[in-house]
Amino acid sequence: MRHRNRRTRFVTTASALALLSAAALASASVSAAEGEDTLTADPLATWQTDGVVWSLAYAHGVIYAGGSFDKVRPPGAKEGEKEVARKNFAAFDAVTGKLLPCTHTFSGAGDTVRALEASPDGKVLYIGGHFSEVDGQGAASAVALDTAGCTLRKDFRPTVSSYVRAIETAGNTVYLGGDFSTVEGQIRKRIAALSPDGKVLPFTADLDRPVRAITAATDHGKVIVGGDFDEVNGEEVHALVALHPSTGATVSTYHRWLPTYSSVKSLARDKTNFYLGAEGRGTGVFDGRIAGRLADDELVWKDDCLGATQAVVPYKGVLYSGSHAHNCGRTPGGFGEHKRQQHFLANSIADETLLHWFPDTNGGLDESLGPRTMVMAGDILWAGGEFTTVNDQPQQSLTRFAAGPDTGAPEAPPRVAAEPGTGRVTLTWQAAWDRDDATLTYLIYRDGVLVASPTQRSTWWDRPDMSYLDTVAPGSRHVYTIAVSDGENVSPRSAPLSVSAVAAAGPSGE
Repeated sequence: MRHRNRRTRFVTTASALALLSAAALASASVSAAEGEDTLTADPLATWQTDGVVWSLAYAHGVIYAGGSFDKVRPPGAKEGEKEVARKNFAAFDAVTGKLLPCTHTFSGAGDTVRALEASPDGKVLYIGGHFSEVDGQGAASAVALDTAGCTLRKDFRPTVSSYVRAIETAGNTVYLGGDFSTVEGQIRKRIAALSPDGKVLPFTADLDRPVRAITAATDHGKVIVGGDFDEVNGEEVHALVALHPSTGATVSTYHRWLPTYSSVKSLARDKTNFYLGAEGRGTGVFDGRIAGRLADDELVWKDDCLGATQAVVPYKGVLYSGSHAHNCGRTPGGFGEHKRQQHFLANSIADETLLHWFPDTNGGLDESLGPRTMVMAGDILWAGGEFTTVNDQPQQSLTRFAAGPDTGAPEAPPRVAAEPGTGRVTLTWQAAWDRDDATLTYLIYRDGVLVASPTQRSTWWDRPDMSYLDTVAPGSRHVYTIAVSDGENVSPRSAPLSVSAVAAAGPSGE
């Protein structure tokens, strides 16, 4: 259901008990109307890195982070404070966020880890990037470790000629994608398949430019591949293709899904659909998200937000994404061109509508694109990237969000103006907004007593003007304040506003 905000005028009173009940019902009804519950927008305490986090993976209660960094530091610590050495790889408890002792040093060549993926049973973590040493020993951009003991495996050490940017596992196959042209001396142009013990499999496909993302759909007879390419297996195929999981032959192409100057940066799937995030350059590009059906490769929906999408992850009917969206005007529930960039979004998987979930980061370091990678760990969403703030507070390169509790109050209370009249006072203000609740309740106090509790839907880009007409004794003086509630949290009250109602006119001639 789509909702429109409008100028609203309220004349109502309520007791505190009725207010709380109404707020709870309003919150529930909005969620039901929109069809999906989102996570909260309140970040959990999370460790930080001193550089970019390019990839995250989850296995058996542990989050693994790979990227281009030298050190990590605790939540709340400033750069240079309480730092712990972690060279391009770190591990954290997925629930508590605690830094774990699992550590290995990845260095040399491009000096970066770009891809992480756990085996289907979570017992092995595959690590790719562009490095020539692991813990001082020779390596060539791809290794694996046993997650139980955080020990490097000796049997998976393929020699990869350049960057590994994507890893996917399916059954007993490990797919690598990236910039490379050979693996173990065999020609493998931008994509390869290996056995768990590192043997190169017969799977062969020829892509002319880098692979950025892979998601396996072997239950549907394919592996879906995204990237920068324009040619696959000798045919013109742009940015997205489905390959046979054993041979590498082209199974499906997706003509006209993506324009020439857009590439695929992220792929994910659930039981029914696959999802992609795209990045474009120049005019007439596509920067948003696409949902496609796994069974028949039909387009389900395609949003039109501008601001390159770097990461997508589906969870319980919602597609969460990391981007730097600045114009979602053609997407249901979205906003028009705006100077403010919104770095996290949530689409309804059912119909692409943007849901009311607006935690945010800044652009940060490197290319100033903000989030680069996202993964679900149980019911906690972890995100990594190049950002240095989250919800306007210092936090570098890692953050996470849970299903609850909702701990963030609406933004600062509104500035209230008043127009006195005979036996009345009209209060006016602009609606506040909240990062994860669309409908807010405004607690209006006269002389410290709650006299009204109107509700209003609002977003950061659409904050309607509101008003309340209070009937009082002519000539009486009163002090008004307003607080804002999201049903669970209440903002501080506004600055007190003292107002005198106009006195009634005396008899004629007096």
